[in-house]
Amino acid sequence: MMRLAVWVVAAALMAAEVHDVKPERFHHTFFHQHPVLKRIKPGDTVITYTLDAGGQDDKDVRRAPPSNPLTGPFFVEGAEPGDAIEIRFQRIRMNRNWGWSNYRLGLFSLPPEAVESLYPRRYKDDLIRPGRSDLIPWDIDRANYIVRLREPVSKGVKMEFPARPMLGCVGVAAPGGFAPTSAISGTYGGNMDYNELVEGVEVSLPVYHPGALLFIGDGHALQADGEPTGTGIETSMDVTFTVQLRKKANLPGPRLVNEEYIVAIASQPEFVSSLDRTIRIATSDMVDWLIQEYKLEPWAAHQLVGYQGKYDVITVAGSAALKIPRKSLRKP
Repeated sequence: MMRLAVWVVAAALMAAEVHDVKPERFHHTFFHQHPVLKRIKPGDTVITYTLDAGGQDDKDVRRAPPSNPLTGPFFVEGAEPGDAIEIRFQRIRMNRNWGWSNYRLGLFSLPPEAVESLYPRRYKDDLIRPGRSDLIPWDIDRANYIVRLREPVSKGVKMEFPARPMLGCVGVAAPGGFAPTSAISGTYGGNMDYNELVEGVEVSLPVYHPGALLFIGDGHALQADGEPTGTGIETSMDVTFTVQLRKKANLPGPRLVNEEYIVAIASQPEFVSSLDRTIRIATSDMVDWLIQEYKLEPWAAHQLVGYQGKYDVITVAGSAALKIPRKSLRKP
């Protein structure tokens, strides 16, 4: 029996393929009727790329209009409604030497009277994109993984920070006939803008349509918690990922696992409701996760959340997450 199991695993690994996908068309909605970019099997690896949020590629060529053009959809063979797909991101790498961000904190991040009297939103007309005056440029040192603000220059602080590339958009086709734009998020994932969605993590998403129909996009070289300016340092990315399939997982929304934490993500469009709602959603999902998959007693799940849980503000006016340290889940 053991030899048979080993043979089955080995056969599955041998059958897995690597797909080098170079998209020519990009989308702006998580819609189930977009033409499939590539059909893949569970276990397959995809090597591809994303444009920046303004539609420019690694050669500074505008390939799609703003905002957040999506690479995809990828059709996962065997995925059916009620299942889940697990996306393991082996590689998320900046592929050009510059990015851009908003010039000012968004009015969703602080009271309007706190910013309107300080400095105008306007910086320079057409500096980054025609018709925009509120965007500023950052230089990206890919060799040293550093981002530096090119202009304006501060007299009080050096605007130079370690890069931490991430993907703002990871999602499947939304349920029903809904075609949400790539500016918002929901139970399907979408424009989550979670700065923990970095190289090495595993993201699980519920499946609502045959094939799941996975989209990715909106790369950030760096982003603070909450995305308080409304952007990260926006840039294009090279991405490599592998997809696995979990039958009948019935997930209520996105989940993430990294080396340190399991993370329940309460993903919703910004400005729909206050963060306390998404905190409750994330907490409820985490309790269910601990009970169902880790076999904790309900009371034990509550205590673990109460004394080991860590909350992340994903977007200031939208989503939140609850993290539990994986070391806390070890059996006695």
